Amino acid sequence: MYALSEYNYQLPAELIAQKPADRRDGSRLLVMDRVSGGLRHHRFYELGDFLRPGDVVVVNNTAVIPGRLIGKKDSGGRVEVLICNFNGTGRPPALKANPVFKCLIKSAKAPRSGAILYFDEQLTARVLERRDETYWVEFGANGDFESVLDRIGKTPLPPYIQRSAELKAPCDDRAAYQTVYATEKGAIAAPTAGLHFTPELMANLKTRGVAIAAITLHVGYGTFQPVRTQDIRHHRMHSERYSISSAAAQRINTARTAGHRVVAVGTTCVRTLEYAADTMGQVAAGNGDCDLFIYPGYRFKAVDAIITNFHLPESTLIVLVSAFAGRDNVLQAYQEAIKRRYRFYSYGDAMLII
Repeated sequence: MYALSEYNYQLPAELIAQKPADRRDGSRLLVMDRVSGGLRHHRFYELGDFLRPGDVVVVNNTAVIPGRLIGKKDSGGRVEVLICNFNGTGRPPALKANPVFKCLIKSAKAPRSGAILYFDEQLTARVLERRDETYWVEFGANGDFESVLDRIGKTPLPPYIQRSAELKAPCDDRAAYQTVYATEKGAIAAPTAGLHFTPELMANLKTRGVAIAAITLHVGYGTFQPVRTQDIRHHRMHSERYSISSAAAQRINTARTAGHRVVAVGTTCVRTLEYAADTMGQVAAGNGDCDLFIYPGYRFKAVDAIITNFHLPESTLIVLVSAFAGRDNVLQAYQEAIKRRYRFYSYGDAMLII
């Protein structure tokens, strides 16, 4: 149960989705009974058929920033920078007049402290210091930094979504890799379970008496970090900034008190709700840093059902889903999804575990 290798499976490469479904809510939906492991095959626009009046669907309204910058070092070599804490998590080594962010930097040779990096539109970045795999970087813009970033920055896609500088992308990633309810800037990866929602589907749920509550967890660079310990209990999650408003907490707690279900959209919502919940499952409003790692043996307090995508083998995400529905049930469901040619990962199809 605690060996990382127990959460492995083989996925044909052609099932890794390289673009979303033509219609967001037209993606497939594998519905799994959490107890029996029983499976049913549907489309995402049928989600309302599995919910009841009074249930509350909790979504993560974080917005992916175009935080991937391609430029050159002062030596002329190519450099790629990914802004990791746009929302302000963590503290820079010293107060600066210009914006300072924690970043990942990719280049042939690691940049030294004090190195200057150059990007389009006269945007520059000075490396302040390195801390483990990240760097503190001070940016200098000719004008408003956020406006410049919005013009020249790229959407930070996961590495398994392949894009070529020579070939046109099969979709507009800046629009496709963003939920329709994204309002709070700060993520470097989308809460991908939410990519299946449309305004029409959300309106339909409300018509059925299903409430929707929005919370925020800014997905950080830890989402790209593999589990490096063979015993999953030794893995440590990177912290990510979260926020739960009083209105959202009240809506969630009212539903739970009345005996209705809390349906978390994505593992980010699961982790945030469980982190903020007391032993009775009541969720506290507030802000903070969530570093909760959920693995089998965890007792869920606040979440009754999960909408999620299909996750990478040996990832913290498949471990979390296994904690909720049982490792054997999850791996059997994945094998059935592979057999039926479901599309996997960020732009792929969805599961409802209920």
